[in-house]
Formats: sequence, structure tokens, C-alpha cells
Amino acid sequence: MALRQLRFEGDPILRKKSREITEVTDRIRTLIEDMKETMYKEDGVGLAAPQVGILKKIIVIDVGEGPVVLINPEIIEQEGEYVDQEGCLSIPGKSGKVKRPEKVKVKYMDMEGNEKTIEGTQLFARALCHEIDHLNGVLFVDRVID
Repeated sequence: MALRQLRFEGDPILRKKSREITEVTDRIRTLIEDMKETMYKEDGVGLAAPQVGILKKIIVIDVGEGPVVLINPEIIEQEGEYVDQEGCLSIPGKSGKVKRPEKVKVKYMDMEGNEKTIEGTQLFARALCHEIDHLNGVLFVDRVID
């Protein structure tokens, strides 16, 4: 495992769309382990592959219940509204209020290549939405409300 270099606001890779993963290779597994290590070192609750310069649809999240890895995540259901402060490892020192769904259901592929779904509420839902946004070139500062 190795720490990966974070990309910061202004880096064009953060504004690009990520590519789907068709097969979970050893290289992808290494990237995922590196992403988890980097997220923990930076005290984050989530990290998307573009934040370490890789345009692949991979996110890792840990809101205090252990790491969750989602490959090709896609929000398939959402309900409610929940406004709270957000920040981002790629935009240090900035935060803002962002409206997100209170509950989401996400379809994804696990590390064995199986399609699964996961549901999240409040902080976990917010992290899922935030990290999936990264895969589409969207940053939380694009969604800040007054």
C-alpha cells in the first residue's frame, strides 16, 4: 500500500468524468487499498479516484463504521432533504452548506465484481452523494447554498 498524492481545486482532472470499470484487477485492488490509506491519513470520510488523479469510478467511504468500497456507484433512489456543512480533501480550508438527499440507495459493484445495492442516510448518504459527484466532475462548492 502507498499514499497517493491528492489533487486540489484548480486541477483539471477534478472536472472530468470518470470511466466505468469492467473488471476488478490486481491493479484496481491496489488502487483501492492506496485510496483507503490516503483517506485515513488525511482524516477524510470519503475519497474518489479522481482526487488521486485516476479517472475511474471508484469511491471509498468510512463514516465511522469501517471502510466501504464502491465501484461504478450510481444513485438509483433518493428521498428527503438534508442540509449540512460539507468540506472536501481536495478543497482544504473551505466548507459550505449543501442540500443533499436524506436517504439514498446506490447500485455498485463490489471488489469481487458482484453487483450490489447499499442504502445510506444522513452522513453516509451525504458522503455517497459527495463522492459520486466527484466521479462526474462536480465539486461540493458547485452545490453550496446561501
